[in-house]
Amino acid sequence: MTRLLALCALMLSVAACGGNVTVTNIQTGKSLNSDNSIGTLTTAFMPNDTIYVSVLTDGTGSATLGAKFSYLGRVISEPKKTVRYKGAAATEFHIDYSGGFPVGEYDIEVLFNGQSAGMRKVRVGQ
Repeated sequence: MTRLLALCALMLSVAACGGNVTVTNIQTGKSLNSDNSIGTLTTAFMPNDTIYVSVLTDGTGSATLGAKFSYLGRVISEPKKTVRYKGAAATEFHIDYSGGFPVGEYDIEVLFNGQSAGMRKVRVGQ
């Protein structure tokens, strides 16, 4: 009986930590499909574009996903979302700037339950 209780407690703690959801890909682009994946993949943007990031996951469970957008080493946006999925899914994050982004390179770090899951670089040009 003690082993059964210990096994149940272990299974509950694993499920509470996200189950088996994993990040399978990170996409960047200028538009989204209806399932929140990127419509057209690109890393090149214009100053007035919206920069979209789609985090593709697979598995069942919950997790906290985030996207840290940085320019010249400074974090300019860091949105987070708590998600619960069964199977493959896409979670979108985006950033836009009404005055236009400064030209240069931007870093986007994707976080999965507070840990880095990958990095993408995009460039804003003229």
